[in-house]
Formats: sequence, structure tokens, C-alpha cells
Amino acid sequence: MQPRARCVRSLALSAMDDPLLRWRAEFPIVERTNYQISNSLGAMPRRARERLMEFADLWETRGVRAWGDRWWNLQFEFAASIERILGVAANTVSMHQNVAMASQAILSCFAFESPRNRIVYSELNFPSVMYLYEQQVRRGAEIVRVPSGDGITIDTQRLCDAIDERTRLVPISHVLFRSGYIQDARAIVEKARRVGAFVVLDVFQSVGALPLALADWGVHAAVGGALKYLCGGPGNCFLYVDPAERAALKPGFTGWAAHKDPFAFSTAGQDWRDDGGRFLNGTPNVPALFAGIEGTKIVAEIGLPAIRAKSLRMTAKMLERCDRHGFALRSPRAAEQRGNHVSIDVPFGYEICQVLNARDIVCDFRPGAGIRLSPHFYTRDDEAVAAVDAIAAIAASGEYRAFVGQPRKPG
Repeated sequence: MQPRARCVRSLALSAMDDPLLRWRAEFPIVERTNYQISNSLGAMPRRARERLMEFADLWETRGVRAWGDRWWNLQFEFAASIERILGVAANTVSMHQNVAMASQAILSCFAFESPRNRIVYSELNFPSVMYLYEQQVRRGAEIVRVPSGDGITIDTQRLCDAIDERTRLVPISHVLFRSGYIQDARAIVEKARRVGAFVVLDVFQSVGALPLALADWGVHAAVGGALKYLCGGPGNCFLYVDPAERAALKPGFTGWAAHKDPFAFSTAGQDWRDDGGRFLNGTPNVPALFAGIEGTKIVAEIGLPAIRAKSLRMTAKMLERCDRHGFALRSPRAAEQRGNHVSIDVPFGYEICQVLNARDIVCDFRPGAGIRLSPHFYTRDDEAVAAVDAIAAIAASGEYRAFVGQPRKPG
């Protein structure tokens, strides 16, 4: 037996003792692909199809009565499952269709009058959030972008130094979407609270992958979604707001669902709810809620410490393999700084990514990051290693050349 074959076989055998692999059967796609893209879209649980059928059956058989039967309260049930994973109090989370809308709900609570009119964030934030905050310049905001020295990390002290008495908001990513670098949220929040600034923490790349304790960290507000590591599909994003901050906040981006008595349909003006629903707006995305809640339940049942421990083991093996192949890494090496994905920068990375996907090694490519590989609790160790080896094999074979010059696809 060749050394490489021996190595992969030993990884496969050791995976038989991995208790998290008992969940593989709940995710059909992982049985037929090497699914390495949970940082972009988590695998669909079998139960999601059952819940979608439940939605359709209710609509078909109950019509408008489905609102009272199940539809309306599902958003609050989903929010409660998110609260447990975030480590926050009950009735502090509201559900939204995407992070831009969740961010707008909290952003609309603030004015930007000098001298406290600065918005401070890093240049490695996710673009959608950056675009939204940049538009506040027309409302008087001053944008302060903290640069990265290496395109992978953000120096915590440099970011904290930029937060001062002129700062109104600090919207930052907990885990950076390109590199997977984990920012020190506790330290950043502590500095913000000392000077009276308000932090909006984007946990989209950490929720479901890392243990979170937002209340203990003192986070003012957080946005994120179930799309990725919570295996909850699109349309299930959320906003958390610290209950100690909530009463003073009056969102301008609002709607009938945020009213204390929404079914009174009052025309006397907005009377905001006193819980997390204060930041709702219009009709909830009911089909998405049905589709997404089962993945969140599974992650909660497994527990984030076990998911995190497995992630660190697998990504460490992937880093070792990258070193063996001489790949340039765009992710942190230190375990305490590394999220749940590994970014590999190789020539013709986008084209190699297309070959990988054609081979059912499912991954993505991001400019400035390279090929992103993201194992999760349902991944076998040998699959994580095989994905890295496949990049080397495709690069050596030249198979990727068939994709050179072709229009780039979403995904």
C-alpha cells in the first residue's frame, strides 16, 4: 500500500469512532458528495423537506387559518432556538429575511449628529454590511475603515484605538468571511462600552460553528443567519439586541409586526413591542421558517463545544496537507484565531474550484481568499484531507484550463 493510501485509510477508520458522524444520515447531500461548503450554505436536513410539506399541507387544508394554527408563532419558536445558541436571554431575537434587513432594523434607530457620528469597522467586513453603513454618509455619518496589514487578520488594538468618543456604531464581523479569522469580540465590545459606542456584531460565519456567549461578552446587538453552519437555508436571518439597550431604541425601519398589538391594525401610530419583536417589520417569511428550523435544532442538540472540537481537528489536518503541497494559505494557523473554514490561494483558483465542484467536491472561490473549504460536524476526516489533495491533483493535471476565460458563476 502506498503511504498516501495508508494515511487516508487510517483517517477513514478513525472517523468510525467519531460520534458526530451519526448525524450524517440526516443530510442526504453528504452521502453523495464531499460537501466542503457549509460556510456558504449548510447541507439540508432530511427533516426540512418534512417541514416544507407541513407548510404546504397547512396552506392547502387550513387556508388563512394556518396563521393562527402555526404560521405566526413559528418565527418566535425559531428565534428561541437561536437565542439558546447565541447565549442570550429569552425574547431578545427577531427573525428577518437577510442580514441587510436585520442590520437596517438596528441601524435605523440611530442618528449621526456631530460630534458622535462615526461608524468604525474593518476593511475585511462582508461587503453587503459595508455598503449599507456607507450609505449613512448622506445622513451625516463619517466612515472610519480600519485597514488590515496582511489581508487575513485585523489587529485588535488598531481597531480598538479607532473607537473613541466620536464613534456611534461599530459594525464588525466576528469571523471574517474570506480568511476565517476570529476577531476578539469581547475586547472590542469592552472598548466600545467604555467610550459609549454601540457594537453590531455579525456572527454569520460563527453561529453554529463556534460556542457563543454574546450576553457574557456584553454585545449590544448581533446579526447573523441560519443559512450556513445552522443548516437552515436562505431567508432565516436574525437580529439580537441587548435587553438593557432595547427600550431606548426606536427603529425607523419598522412595520405592523413590530406593534404591541399587531392584529388590532391600529392607525394611531407605532407602539413598539417590549421584546425582541420590537425590531420586526412586515409579514414573516413563513416557508423559510419551516425549512430552516430543523437544522438549528440539530446543531443545538449536538452542542457547539463538540462541533468546535471536531472542526479544529479537521482544519488542522487540512493545514498540514496544504503545507505538504506547498499551498499559500489565506487563513490563520493558530487554532484560537481560526474559524471553521480554510482558504487556499493557488493560481487559477476559480477554475480549479469549478473542476472540484464538477467532481462533487463542493466548495467555493472568493477573490482575496482563494478556494474556501469548510468541513462541518457531518464531514469525515478523510474527506477533509481528500479535498486538499484534489486541488493539488487538478493543478498538476491542467484540467482546470477548460474553465479559463469562461464567465464566472454565482455560488
